[in-house]
Amino acid sequence: MKINLNPAKGMRDILPQEKEIRDYVENVIVSTYRQSGFELIETPVVENIENLVGSKGGENLKLIFKILKRGEKLDFTQENLSEDDLADLGLRYDLTVPLSRFYCNNRSKLPAVFKALQVGNVFRAERAQKGRYRSFKQCDIDIIGDDSSTAELELITTTAKALTALNVTDFVVRFNDRRVLKAVILNCGFSEEEFDGVCIVVDKLDKVGLSGVEQELREKNYCSNCIGKLLKALEDISKKGTDCLLSYNVEENVVSDVKRIMDDVRAYANGKYDIEFDFTLIRGMGYYTGSIFEIAYKNLGYSIAGGGRYDEMIGNFIGQKIPAIGFSIGFERLVNQLIEEKFKVPNPEKLALLYEGGNRYIDVLLKADGLRSKGYTVSVYEKSKKLGKQISQLEEYGFSKYAVFNGEETEVKDCNGK
Repeated sequence: MKINLNPAKGMRDILPQEKEIRDYVENVIVSTYRQSGFELIETPVVENIENLVGSKGGENLKLIFKILKRGEKLDFTQENLSEDDLADLGLRYDLTVPLSRFYCNNRSKLPAVFKALQVGNVFRAERAQKGRYRSFKQCDIDIIGDDSSTAELELITTTAKALTALNVTDFVVRFNDRRVLKAVILNCGFSEEEFDGVCIVVDKLDKVGLSGVEQELREKNYCSNCIGKLLKALEDISKKGTDCLLSYNVEENVVSDVKRIMDDVRAYANGKYDIEFDFTLIRGMGYYTGSIFEIAYKNLGYSIAGGGRYDEMIGNFIGQKIPAIGFSIGFERLVNQLIEEKFKVPNPEKLALLYEGGNRYIDVLLKADGLRSKGYTVSVYEKSKKLGKQISQLEEYGFSKYAVFNGEETEVKDCNGK
C-alpha cells in the first residue's frame, strides 16, 4: 500500500522559518492583550454537537467536522439513519461558541465583567485553496457582562494596539451595527423573514456593485418597490454616512452609540489608523446582535480581524440575557501577509558553528555556549567539504553569521561575506 506523505486535505505542515514567525506574532498579540487586562483561558477543540449546530453560525454550520459516536453508541442497525444519528461531537468552528459554554459552566468562579483571551485552532470543512485552510488559528479577546459601548471601544483599541506592536500600519477599522442594518432594510419594506437573505446580497456590494446587487435581489423575486428603496438607501448612506440614518427609522440611541464609538476610537488612534462607518459590512455569523466591525489592511480584499456583539448566545445556554462582545484576529491571514512583506523576527542573530570530524564535540558545544552568552542563537553543524555552498544554504535558512570551530581562535564571520 502506497503511503500518502502529504498532510490531509486542507491541512498543512509548518516549516521552522514560518513557525518562528508564527510564534513571535502569537507572543506579541498575547502579551499585548494580557497587558490590557485580558485573561488567558483554554477550551477543548471538541464540543457537543448540539452546541455547535444550535449556535446561529451562518454558513459555518454547514462546515462542521462531525465526530462519529463510539462503541455501543454507534448503532448502524437502525433504519433511515441520518448524519445526526451518527454524530454526537464536533470540532469547534470558532472560539466564540466554546467561550459561551465555558462562561456558563464556570460563571461562579469568574468576575462580573469577564475579559477573556483565547488562542487556538478552529476547524471548518471548507473547499481547500491557497490561503484558506480547514484548520487555522484564531486569536480572540471577548468581554462578557458589559452592555455599554466602552466594551466596543476597549476591544477595538486593544486589537489595534496588538497590530501596531507588530508594525502593522495602514489599516482601517470598518464599523457597522446589526440594529442599523435591520432598521434600514425593514424601513425599505422587506419583512423580518427576508432580512437575512437581503443582508447576504448587500454584503456583495463591494464585489458586484449596485447593479449586481439589484440583479441578484430581482432574481430572488423580492418586491420591486422594496429593491428600489434599498438601492436609494445604499447610495444615500454611502454619501452621507451616519448623518442620514434617522431618516431610515434607525433609533436615535443606536445612531448616537455608533457616532460616539467612532469618535472615541478616532481620538484614541490620534491619526495612527482610522475608523469608518460601512453600512454594507454584514459579517456572516447569525449570532451578532449589535455592533460589528472588521479591520481592513492595505488593499488585500479581505479583513485581517473581525468581530461584534453577541448578546443572546450565552442566553441560549442558560436562559438569561448576558451581554457579550468579541474581536478575533485572523492569525493565518496576518502571518501570511507578514511573510509576503518579508517580515523578520527581531531575534538575536542566528549563527552556525561548523566543526570538523577531528574536533572533540564537547569542545565544540562549550564554544557554542560561549557564543550564546554573547547574544547569538547558535546551531552546531558538521563542516561540509563545499564550505561556500554550505554557507549559502545557511543564509537561505536565516543564518546571518557563521564560524568554523578553531578553539579559542574561532572567528565569527558574515554569511554574505561582508
